[in-house]
Amino acid sequence: MRWITREHPKIDRIACPWLIRRFVDKDAEIIYVPFDEVVPKSKEWNAIPFDLPGVEYSHYGDECTFDYIIKKHKLNDAALNVLAVIVRGADTDRHDIASQAAGLWAISAGLAYNTKDDHELLEKGMMLYDALYSWAKYLQNEKHTQNPIENLLLDVYKKFLKKKSGSRKIPAWAQELKEIIQDQIDTNLSLSLREVSQSLNVHPSYLSREFSKYFDDLSFGDYIRKLRIEKAMQLLDESSHTLSEIAYLTGFSDQSHFNRIFKKHTGINPKDYRKKSPKK
Repeated sequence: MRWITREHPKIDRIACPWLIRRFVDKDAEIIYVPFDEVVPKSKEWNAIPFDLPGVEYSHYGDECTFDYIIKKHKLNDAALNVLAVIVRGADTDRHDIASQAAGLWAISAGLAYNTKDDHELLEKGMMLYDALYSWAKYLQNEKHTQNPIENLLLDVYKKFLKKKSGSRKIPAWAQELKEIIQDQIDTNLSLSLREVSQSLNVHPSYLSREFSKYFDDLSFGDYIRKLRIEKAMQLLDESSHTLSEIAYLTGFSDQSHFNRIFKKHTGINPKDYRKKSPKK
């Protein structure tokens, strides 16, 4: 089937052909023509016009043509729903609705600037959206750093944990672990004592018991939360980050969780703490 749209595509007019070829019409022929030729040529060539005002396959309300194709053809795919928000944000300059939208716009604009032939641009765009779809389907929880702090923890435990001592002197592993955690508190910590225990083949209750002896009588999780709150207080005092950004930077799953834990530790919510900060 032939599909026709406006020339010089960037976001929706690349994303939609990708969606059509991958999920609706694998043999689709995509045609790009000047704006005022789309409708006349669609009738002449028996092609489906898309991403154009006044045709069926178009924007509706806040949603773009990519959204409409998903609904029209009942494409029940969670990864496509994730992709749709990113495409919508990039195509409508609403970069706030998906953190990836600004990046998609930047890459798409750069590709269009470097590639003047629309069909060559489409082929490059197909690779781009194949990659973005694979990320949405399989890799959303992957991080570039792959949690390097946890690898450091493993190294420390492997090096020092089995060196037993009858004295109450702080063991080398505990001292070095404290330094590593403090050094890394500027990152988005998500440490799991259980995973460390499994990797070492040591029961987690033993590690938890030994940990608390040398870390302010706190469990591993409580100690990390304490450091996160201290870092959050520093950011509230010294930065202009929003509360949501501070929650992310200090490793909390969302702002409400951050608010709850912050108030539990300090007796006051983050917003009120910032208002009372002498540095503001």
